Amino acid sequence: MKLFLFSLILSLSLANTGWTETTDSLKYINATNLELIGKGFSETTTHYERLPTSLEAKTRPAVWWLSKNCSGLAIRFRTNSTLIAAKWEVTGDVVMNHFAPSGIKGLDLYGLKNGKWQFVNSARPSGKITSATIINHMSGTDMEYMLYLPLYDGLVNLEIGIESTATIGNPLIDSPRKEKPVVFYGTSITQGGCASRAGMAYPNQLSRMLDRQIINLGFSGNGRLDLEVAEVMADIDASCFVMDCLPNVSVAQMNEKYAHFLEIIRKKRPDVPILLVETILFPHMYFDQTVFALLQEKNEVLKKIYTDQKKSDKHMYYMKAEKLIGNDFEATVDGVHLTDLGFIRISNFLYPVIRKLIK
Repeated sequence: MKLFLFSLILSLSLANTGWTETTDSLKYINATNLELIGKGFSETTTHYERLPTSLEAKTRPAVWWLSKNCSGLAIRFRTNSTLIAAKWEVTGDVVMNHFAPSGIKGLDLYGLKNGKWQFVNSARPSGKITSATIINHMSGTDMEYMLYLPLYDGLVNLEIGIESTATIGNPLIDSPRKEKPVVFYGTSITQGGCASRAGMAYPNQLSRMLDRQIINLGFSGNGRLDLEVAEVMADIDASCFVMDCLPNVSVAQMNEKYAHFLEIIRKKRPDVPILLVETILFPHMYFDQTVFALLQEKNEVLKKIYTDQKKSDKHMYYMKAEKLIGNDFEATVDGVHLTDLGFIRISNFLYPVIRKLIK
């Protein structure tokens, strides 16, 4: 009996390590030598950043700091290794009381199987520096992979480990397709809070569903219609722009800057569809009357902005909030930020709309 209990405790301990094990016999490749997708700008201060260096002196410090989080970025590669491991160091070692570390600063591996991206396993962080085996005992068939980077932390360094006799290189298949990405602008929800792992953030889900690269310009608490961000967004040769920033902006900011933000994009991208998304209906709004009134007002103001824009812009589109995260009030962690269930629902609801727009 004692032996059984010891074995059970040991097996549970190993199960909680994210397959962490000694990886001294592996060879490691710096991920900077592999293809990085989801990056909208080539001129960045470091490799794993989301905004161009030119904005450092122009944008608010909070936006600049958040742009160093890796949300939407992923490493694409091909290998015949039976094992895939990773060593990585994050910049901030961020901890939150409502957000799983695997989503904040973990890695998330997908494999291309029968033409579809399939979840393989996640690499759970153990601190600022982590070494973990993500998957083992595979067949050794040459296969395409995608490794999502942390949603709410940055990367100092990332190395991918494989067997010493295996090969690794850039992908042979263009998936998600790099041409004309879908660009998302928004808040902490857009950035991925609070997905259990990076692949579950709704822009990343939509990237797989649409087989199209995405650019994630979600900035937690700071999707506040900063016009300098619109300027650089407009430089991206996008298939569609998705505006999902209402939870972060006041009605006054909407009236002051929303139309101007759209005009900046339109000046450079006159024919690219722009989808305006209402704020999701927070479950606690049905108890907090102040929140209820505020969200209703924001959505009404957005509808007016859309109506005014649509008079002269046939490429402007609108998404109501009623069904975005369902109507059972069970799709959030804290009444605002989404669980995986919430992200699945918003992805499924947006998918047919964006698919039509990018065609």
